[in-house]
Amino acid sequence: MGFREYRGSRQHTHAHFVLTGHTSFEDEPPLLEELGINFDHITQKTMTVLNPTKETDASILGDGDLAGPLVFCLMFGSCLLLGGKVHFGYIYGIGGIGCVSLWCLLNMMSLTGVSVWTVASILGYCLLPMVFLSGASIILSLQGVLGQILATLSVGWCSLSASKLFVSALAMHDQQLLVAYPCALLYGVFALLTIF
Repeated sequence: MGFREYRGSRQHTHAHFVLTGHTSFEDEPPLLEELGINFDHITQKTMTVLNPTKETDASILGDGDLAGPLVFCLMFGSCLLLGGKVHFGYIYGIGGIGCVSLWCLLNMMSLTGVSVWTVASILGYCLLPMVFLSGASIILSLQGVLGQILATLSVGWCSLSASKLFVSALAMHDQQLLVAYPCALLYGVFALLTIF
């Protein structure tokens, strides 16, 4: 009993090309453009977080790209994993609850609404100092006074950057301290995950 040979070919008719609008692969946009990944915005947001005293361009904050925040969350979890702490579920769970909570709070505080993706993007980018703290926890023990000082500085850096980005994105002048407090609470939980 033999197997039949199947010799099929994929033929596209003229109607297929007319319906899809593409005549070749050269006419299609690049994959990163289709996915909405803009390396220039990622670099600008990262530099804004690294230097919170720098003036923020509000136009880069409107999009809710999650490529950079996902990379920073993975880096944070990987550094904790190298230190012997498996907290990926806690990172994404606390991050998700924090994003939704801060989204509700910011929608109540601002005159213009904000999308949950923008909140997740800003909170994820501002997680970068926590990545540095978790990287330091691989080399150093953060259980003593040095760990408390580094954790306090990291939480302050994260919350200052996040509140500055939220205030400039939502035009919430003179409300940075009100936004910084819940951000500090959220990043404080991440610091506790790093220390203990």
